[in-house]
Amino acid sequence: VGPKLLQYVIKVIVQAVQLLYTMLKIDQPSYILLQNPPGLPAIAVAWLACLFWRSKLIIDWHNYGYTVMSLSHGRNHPLVQIAKWYEKLFGRLSDYNLCVTNAMKEDLWVNCNIKAVTLYDKPAAYFKETPLELQHRLYMKLAEAYEPFKSRYVWNGEKSAFTEVDGSNGHVRKSQARPALLISSTSWTEDEDFSVLLKALEGYEQYINEGVKLPPLVCVITGKGPLKDYYNGLINKLHFKHIQICTPWLEAEDYPLLLGSADLGVCLHKSSSGLDLPMKVVDMFGCCLPVCAIHFECLHELVKHDENGLIFRDSDELAEQLKMLFLEFPTLEGKLHSFRKNLRACKQLRWDESWDQTVLPLLG
Repeated sequence: VGPKLLQYVIKVIVQAVQLLYTMLKIDQPSYILLQNPPGLPAIAVAWLACLFWRSKLIIDWHNYGYTVMSLSHGRNHPLVQIAKWYEKLFGRLSDYNLCVTNAMKEDLWVNCNIKAVTLYDKPAAYFKETPLELQHRLYMKLAEAYEPFKSRYVWNGEKSAFTEVDGSNGHVRKSQARPALLISSTSWTEDEDFSVLLKALEGYEQYINEGVKLPPLVCVITGKGPLKDYYNGLINKLHFKHIQICTPWLEAEDYPLLLGSADLGVCLHKSSSGLDLPMKVVDMFGCCLPVCAIHFECLHELVKHDENGLIFRDSDELAEQLKMLFLEFPTLEGKLHSFRKNLRACKQLRWDESWDQTVLPLLG
């Protein structure tokens, strides 16, 4: 009730009181680790709790809260400017700082006088390529609820759109005429413009209509968020013959299995600050899944163009990349195979290994 500004101020005060009360009830910690954003009022409250407990405060900078706020309010809004001042002021009071890119590390030092250590996000151990038998079980499970996973052809045994069980020996194999599986994940917020993907899919459909040898495409977009209904409305207006789109909410254990089963990942995350990296791509790379990702300033710290994926700037470029990657799929694997091979060969660190190497020495 009341003006928006008053609502916001009251909300922050109530959250601050609740959070401080909760933190003063816990056992005395040696360290308090805070991920930012959200940092308003969490940074100030965590700092006060550290004073009370005589603990050390570690801020894990994943982005800036004020740049996230600016997506809906604009950079010059008074609330955004207050949030920017607040983050700079209270951010300097931390004992240790972690950040997710070297670009953010430099920005924190130059603009906020905050010294940070880069700790790149890494995939958890359960993000890995999915064995064929598990892929089949997942597809059969999803086929119960989602039409794109159902087989269009009659088969003597168990069959999904992508896999089938050989009746003679019971072995699972990939279907010869299977569609390509493209996956993206999102929280359906302003920092991801999914109209770029939808326009690229229109271009892909046009290529097929013109006679280019491309496979049918199943496009799966997972996640929940405020703009999901808006984009579902746009999807429902599309009438593709060769492309099926579904927007499921997957169970936690099914998401890494689907990433490990897909042929290509697409990322439309555009950092509000231009200084953080999309965690979804980190997880995809953990599953050795090649990625097409939309360009922003520091993306090169994660996606190496033409090595582990491709970077695009607009829907036309993405459509061209889809055509190139899926040409004569699955008989001709081409770049997709090369990218996957490079991801397998890099043997990147997992989250716990990265933490042990980077953070434990910092804490002594």
